[in-house]
Amino acid sequence: HTGDGDAAAEELPAGLLVSEAGYTLDLAEDALTAGTAAPVSFRILGPDGAPVTAFAVEHEEDLHLVAVRRDLDGFQHVHPTLGADGVWTTTLDLTAGAWRLFADFVPSADGENRILGADLAVAGSLEPAPLPAPTATAEVDGYTVVLTGELEAGTETELQLSVSRDGVPVTDLQPYLGAYGHLVVLRAGDLGYLHVHPLGEPGDPGVAPGPHVEFATTAPSAGTYRLFLDFRHGDTVRTAAFTVTVPEEAGP
Repeated sequence: HTGDGDAAAEELPAGLLVSEAGYTLDLAEDALTAGTAAPVSFRILGPDGAPVTAFAVEHEEDLHLVAVRRDLDGFQHVHPTLGADGVWTTTLDLTAGAWRLFADFVPSADGENRILGADLAVAGSLEPAPLPAPTATAEVDGYTVVLTGELEAGTETELQLSVSRDGVPVTDLQPYLGAYGHLVVLRAGDLGYLHVHPLGEPGDPGVAPGPHVEFATTAPSAGTYRLFLDFRHGDTVRTAAFTVTVPEEAGP
């Protein structure tokens, strides 16, 4: 507990717990062998201990699964298939190392968005990847994405990501998961998962299909964060990644 005069404890990011509010992310296997298209299955267990089979659609999907190695390499965002028995199945490209899997979902029973995380050990020859240096520019498949705005500890901030190709702004981004981009932010070290909100949806006044995509989020603490922007163009989803350093909060 905190004593009188202590600063309020920081709000914990999501994804640090395998169980919360009665819900549990239950991996069928917590160890796999490295390989492409590795089969992964899991259940979401409800407060009664039974597999949950009814989910509300959030960002156009019943459930989002994010997988990343603990050194923040190998990011993947997929949408598994739900069986009648409550078992979700998908495939992932897994390299050797310690992985973290995040399930982002809304049970129909209570309508509350939940993000649970579980560890997955992947056997094989490990090749650790150093965390890329902080940068405001990312290159992927001939596209350049520029990050404008800064994460601040304890304060909601707006971030703008601008997409261009061969020096020409992309103005015909295609909707992806109900927006012109989907952003995942993870804190290095514990892989805390930040809630990120798109500022506007396709069809809203003032929301254009590029080149700029805007989001709002709050960094819970100082530290290093990795940002992953998924965007769709030419019927293909690509991911641009950034490393960002958040300084300590300024004093009064």
